[in-house]
Order: sequence, then C-alpha cells, then structure tokens
Amino acid sequence: MRQTFNFMYYYLIIALQAYCIYHLWKHSTNYYWVFVILFLPVIGSLLYLYMHAIKKRDVEKIQNELINVINPTKKIRDLEQDLEFADTFQNQVNLADAYLENSDFSNAIMHYEQALNDNFDDDFYVCTQLIVAYFESDKFEKVVRLADKIKDNIEFKGERSQFLYGLALDKMGRTDDAISQLLDINKRYSCYNERVIIAKFLMHHNEQDKAKEILNDISDESQHMTSANRKQYNLAISEVQRLLSEI
Repeated sequence: MRQTFNFMYYYLIIALQAYCIYHLWKHSTNYYWVFVILFLPVIGSLLYLYMHAIKKRDVEKIQNELINVINPTKKIRDLEQDLEFADTFQNQVNLADAYLENSDFSNAIMHYEQALNDNFDDDFYVCTQLIVAYFESDKFEKVVRLADKIKDNIEFKGERSQFLYGLALDKMGRTDDAISQLLDINKRYSCYNERVIIAKFLMHHNEQDKAKEILNDISDESQHMTSANRKQYNLAISEVQRLLSEI
C-alpha cells in the first residue's frame, strides 16, 4: 500500500511540474523558472503557480487600483487616449464613468450626453449614470426629464436612480410624486442608508407614521444582521435610534 501511495505521489509531482512548464511556455519568457520547477519539484512548482498562474491577475488588479487611488487622473488620461484613437460609444461611456468616479460631473455629463446622442439615446445604463451626474450637479429638472423616459423599465425599480428621481421630484415641488417614488425604495433588508434618508424626508413632510414604520423596520432588521453588516451600517443604525427617540 505504501509503495502504491509513493508511486501515485511521484506521478502527481510529475504532472504538476509538466503543467507548470506548459504554463510557463505559454505565458512567460522567464525561463529560469524551469530550473526552479525541476530542481525543487514541489516547492518550486507551487511557488510558480502562486506567483504566475493563480495570483497574477489579482496582483495586476491590485496594482491598477493602487495606481488609480494614488494618481486618479492617469486612468482618465488613458481613457482619453482610447477615445482619441477610437471615438466609439463604449469609449465615451468608459471615460464618462471615470469622470463620474472622480466627481468631475460636468465632464461626465458631457461624455454621457455625447454617448446618448450617438444613436444610443435609450441606453438604460448610460441614462442611470447620467441621472447621478445631473443630480450631483443640482440639475433636478434634467433628472426628472430623463428618469421619466426610463421609469417604466423594471430595472429602474428600487435602484439608486429611482431614489434620486424621488429626491429631484421634491426639489421640483412635486412632493406627492416624490413620496410615491421613494417608498418604492423601502425594501426590507436592503438600502439602509437610503431608507434612513427617506424616513427623514417623510418626517420633514409630516408623515410621521410612515417614517416611524420604516425606522422600526430597520431597527428590527439590525437585530438579525451579521457582524460585518452591523459594522458597515453602524452609522445608519445609530441614526435610526436617534430618530426614533425624537418621534
């Protein structure tokens, strides 16, 4: 039995080395790894897999994210070059998304609008992103006009774009319509930060009973949260308790 186990172990090591060398041949020019894999069969192969086959994508992703945090304009410059090279719908949207992430709402709006003008005026994703950019720029009338075009889409319901639509309706003096839209966001076990804002909104408009119902629901749900979720929504939960004490 022990001899059979040793025999299988030997062939597993051979198979592991063969895979590593094949991967090296397909994806790398660092051929010194061949010696590491051959002369340190188990350790060398596992080290190669960790550094090149398993973690390479993760490392590259982390590196790119760090670069974007340290130098956020680099991503924008790269995307501007992509757009100059090929003025396509997707390149317009990618650049607009980068501007939105960087809180450059005027440039985000310009490129989202350009993308919609290029025969993509009904693209749902771009419309929702543009609603965010309009709202952050206090262009509430444009938020309402654009949201009116897509509000019947099933993906609009319960999402941030509907939340911003409701707030924009209130800014336009359409309080009843605003309440109707915002109450659609009030779904149990989700959207905690938004629901706290909705409760405050209802209190401001003397809808104390509806506000209290939302706050009580969140308070009850918080008792069943995982520790990670409680930590994530700690400020919202604390605000709920404060508001309940005032009603």
